[in-house]
Amino acid sequence: MDSKEALVGLNLIEHVGPVRVRQLLEHFGDAPAVLRASKQQLLQVRGVGGENAEAIANWEHSVDLGGELKRIEEFGCHILTQTDEDYPELLRQIYDPPIVLYVKGRLSAKDKNAVAMVGSRRTTHYGLETARRLAYQLAYVGVTVVSGGARGIDTAAHQGALSAKGRTIAVLGTGINIVFPPENVELFQRIASNGAVITQFPFHRKADKQSFPIRNRIVAGMTLGTVVVEANLTSGALITAGMAIDNGRQLFAVPGRIDSPQSKGCHDLIKKGAKLCEGAEDILSEFEYLFPPSNRPASPAESGTLPALSLSENEQKIYDVLSNEEVPMDDIIRRSGLPASAVSVALLGLEMKRLIRQLPGKLFARNG
Repeated sequence: MDSKEALVGLNLIEHVGPVRVRQLLEHFGDAPAVLRASKQQLLQVRGVGGENAEAIANWEHSVDLGGELKRIEEFGCHILTQTDEDYPELLRQIYDPPIVLYVKGRLSAKDKNAVAMVGSRRTTHYGLETARRLAYQLAYVGVTVVSGGARGIDTAAHQGALSAKGRTIAVLGTGINIVFPPENVELFQRIASNGAVITQFPFHRKADKQSFPIRNRIVAGMTLGTVVVEANLTSGALITAGMAIDNGRQLFAVPGRIDSPQSKGCHDLIKKGAKLCEGAEDILSEFEYLFPPSNRPASPAESGTLPALSLSENEQKIYDVLSNEEVPMDDIIRRSGLPASAVSVALLGLEMKRLIRQLPGKLFARNG
């Protein structure tokens, strides 16, 4: 077997994580040599106890490497290891970078300019709209938006980036073949077509309490900074925020209403030194020097076109439904025949392109 296949095999062995694999590679030289080693040889490695040595020495009895490689091929994903050029550079720098990454879609050199956007699963309308707006603005200027694909803020962040025709990456806390939450199946397909869906977990691994913090370290580790849009004091998003700080990355928090429990976590982060974020400019001002011109969309002067005015199919449907008169959100959903979530994303895109305006009471009208 080659080195990449051997690393996939090591990743399948229970309780053999990235730090221990690094120690094994330093001792044996490469991954195939680790899998060929005897129990006695493995016990000579610092940090490897009897149980681990037993599991690695007898890996063929518990690991179906051939089956996993077949699943990778049939599913249409690919594997990245730390020696691959497309493996995220920032992720290599953390204490425990994943042994392998399963990737559906593709990672790009442009993803080095990535920002994480996270928040609660149980959120408010304000939180969802803010996440979509911020993600749209960041993606439109060439920033890759990274999130965890979960309900709530994560989903809104991915939707906002996609509506700007930008790049977004979903980091899963499951095997790459599991859609969680199940209603995001179409969203994950769109993300894979416009960025990537990635995970360190093998096929069929279900989500549990351990898998989400493991996922969160990738979200924080592969990005320049993390934006917490809306989070209560017990939200898992605060774990991601802590990991961003531990890795020396920037941390931003969006303020909310002072009486909203969903914003208490963000307010606490701001009190502790996170940068208050009221708009994408607060984020871009920290990183603008890192973004080369080649990583930005061509300006209208350069291209001779206005890219922001090209409409998606859903945006065109919604625009056709609207007029100069105020139209309630419920009427827009009914007339367009689109799901409420799709209508929200399309309305945000039209608003960002200054083709429509939102009025109090969730009313919308064309501009001009």
